[in-house]
Amino acid sequence: MLFSIIIATLAVSMISFIGILALSKTLEHKVWTRRLIGLATGTLLGAVFFDLLPEAMEAFEDSHTAALIIFISILVFFVIEKTIHYHHCNCHEHEKSQRKAHLVYTNLIGDGIHNFVDGTIIAGAFLVNPGLGIATTIAVALHEIPQEVSDFSILVYGGLTRVKAVLYNVLFGLTSVLGGVVVVFAANAVSGIVPILLAIATGNFIYLAMSDLIPELHQEENPHRIWTQVIWIALGIGIMYAVGIFAGHE
Repeated sequence: MLFSIIIATLAVSMISFIGILALSKTLEHKVWTRRLIGLATGTLLGAVFFDLLPEAMEAFEDSHTAALIIFISILVFFVIEKTIHYHHCNCHEHEKSQRKAHLVYTNLIGDGIHNFVDGTIIAGAFLVNPGLGIATTIAVALHEIPQEVSDFSILVYGGLTRVKAVLYNVLFGLTSVLGGVVVVFAANAVSGIVPILLAIATGNFIYLAMSDLIPELHQEENPHRIWTQVIWIALGIGIMYAVGIFAGHE
């Protein structure tokens, strides 16, 4: 199981790296980023309602406990994001304040924390069953691509060269592996940690979809592209539904 978790977290980091290389140099990468954001939104919501939420509710004797943890985790992620100024695609606000160096540091710290959390989420899902782990890994990977492209753009704007921006993104992306390993050993040492992780993962995915991704989609004003977004969201939901069927759950 530890091997599977390490492979899954490494795969997420490499997928993000490939996404940066594929999209950062294209003139229309903003269009494709929006499409990927729609896809990521669908996969996150699909993972929540098809996999994580049902598992989290069943993991606790009292479903109200799971609901409370999910609610608290949403508030905690809000506070974390506000504290480290971890908001994407808002470079113009930082330009006004002329704090480019600070922008690089806060972005990297936020990216490291976020990827560490992703690793704990993936590991917690694998500890429940492999099917849930696969579904969670796909959801995390697809939301990481547009996120990492945004991070890359912010780091370049902050003064780093393209090469350094890619290297730092990959380096801080590897904190997901650390998060996964920590959870494996913590799960062996602390009884009952897996249900808590499932509830936290549910809150994390809901927060990401509703707070970070969907607001980005609302910025699109072209009516034709709005319908395209709906298609990409539906595609993401369909992917997670198919994963649930073929991977299977216990």
